[in-house]
Amino acid sequence: MKKRQVVVRRGGSGRSTTTSVSRTVRYGECQKNHAASIGGYAVDGCREFMASGEEGTNAALTCAACGCHRNFHRREVDEVVSESSSPSSNNF
Repeated sequence: MKKRQVVVRRGGSGRSTTTSVSRTVRYGECQKNHAASIGGYAVDGCREFMASGEEGTNAALTCAACGCHRNFHRREVDEVVSESSSPSSNNF
């Protein structure tokens, strides 16, 4: 999960706006076509990505359920944007 904070100063109003963006990435069902080499279409039915190891290791990119790389799983991004405004102490 990554969090980004942006401060925007708007002239004239004497207020600054802080925007926070929180993104949560989740990997859903496996979409790897296991029968591509013989011209067919078959998926293994893995419903959700489960990392094989700790975050930051190579094993974290391999699914414990189906053995596929994380890129074969459908990526879902949840993004939450929140804004807050406060009086600015600096007068530009």
